Amino acid sequence: MELSSQTELLKRHLIRLKAIFEKNEPPESTKDKNFFLKVKDETMPVYELLEKWEETALKVVKERKANVHPQQITSTKENMELVLMHSYYVDARRKRYMELHNSILYVFDLLLEDIRP
Repeated sequence: MELSSQTELLKRHLIRLKAIFEKNEPPESTKDKNFFLKVKDETMPVYELLEKWEETALKVVKERKANVHPQQITSTKENMELVLMHSYYVDARRKRYMELHNSILYVFDLLLEDIRP
């Protein structure tokens, strides 16, 4: 899968995660095994895609095909991982969540702008 389609797919996941964050209530217990397994099943494909995306994006950035700093790619991956967990566990303030969300979206859009023909 090429970088632009990976990035577009991650953007769709990001929008879905924001909706989950906004409609979900925190779990009654963070030790709820069924909830954990549900979250694990739903987030595992996103984590795997994120790993591939980071690898592909860093390659593109190192080849100077995009004007994004490698650290921005790494930070975006880390922020997306945080958003994944905060979306289900609802354990971050809305302001912090939106800062992470907007930061991720900014880098995705910046990257797409540079790599699209």
